[in-house]
Amino acid sequence: MNPSIDDFDYELPPELIAQHPGQTRSGSRLLCVSAGSISDSRFSELPELLSPGDLLVFNDTKVIKARLFGKKETGGHIEVLIERVLSEHEALAQVHAGRAAKPGSMLRLAGGLDVRVLGRAGEFYHLRFSEGTSVLEQLERHGSVPLPPYITHTPDAGDERRYQTVYARSAGAVAAPTAGLHFDEPLLAALAQRGVEFAYVTLHVGAGTFQPVRTKTLAEHCMHAERYEIPAATAAAIERTRGRGGRIVAVGTTTVRCLEASAAAHGAPLAGAAETDLFITPGFEFRAVDRLITNFHLPKSTLLVLVSAFAGIEPIRRAYRHAVEQRYRFYSYGDAMLVDKMLR
Repeated sequence: MNPSIDDFDYELPPELIAQHPGQTRSGSRLLCVSAGSISDSRFSELPELLSPGDLLVFNDTKVIKARLFGKKETGGHIEVLIERVLSEHEALAQVHAGRAAKPGSMLRLAGGLDVRVLGRAGEFYHLRFSEGTSVLEQLERHGSVPLPPYITHTPDAGDERRYQTVYARSAGAVAAPTAGLHFDEPLLAALAQRGVEFAYVTLHVGAGTFQPVRTKTLAEHCMHAERYEIPAATAAAIERTRGRGGRIVAVGTTTVRCLEASAAAHGAPLAGAAETDLFITPGFEFRAVDRLITNFHLPKSTLLVLVSAFAGIEPIRRAYRHAVEQRYRFYSYGDAMLVDKMLR
């Protein structure tokens, strides 16, 4: 099976792209897709849709203020978007400027922040931040929330709070694991009372998650690499859940990539840290995840391809048509789906 990226296209009225979060996190709508059926629900009803003994696996990455503005030494305006923090004083980043920044040149960023260009690393720049405080501390002080390109307003205090999961604790992502944005403390308490267990992985989402597929066939696309970590407690929780017949419910496509990358390498998710450039496409054998909670994704995106591989191309096409007809809210601040793995 070698589908074309055109197989994952759909028409979306621009007004359905959510520009702001809903009034409450768990107040969003939830589209349930299971064995060819589609039903409308609310995210607050998730406890009734899961069973005691199921395991929710969350990505606990924390979004950093990864966008910076400033000027080059020559005076040209620039925008810097951190891709990955490498060490206390170094990072990889996209640098948008009129002309390419040269190795050895200095970028003068907001708040008097000086950053030196060390060189290129593929499509990214290798940057060294000024000594003193760490990269993360300097970003927190001078950066802004890296809202995705389809959200058009300037980030404000509300975005600093809502473009972040309530359980975020490991700083490093430059895009939110958006499926997790629907969970709030009352919902987590209700899930726990239901007998649903929780576990966590860490995968720092990079800016590459928004990169389009530029090749005609999926097999030609090179996926950006991301580093992930599975704690020993999570690997043990997955094994216990399997033993009692519970289901593994991944919260977000990043959690799926993490668990399935480890399972592809070892047969089951194992504790430890690794890097993956796994591109999950139709025909992939899912070994770890039974159900998926996810938002609605961009046309022709690797994330939509992943969800289609999980549930089937035609079921997801029908689900997206239904979501458009029923005026669901799309993308990062939009509504969610609960998707069952396709039976093979």
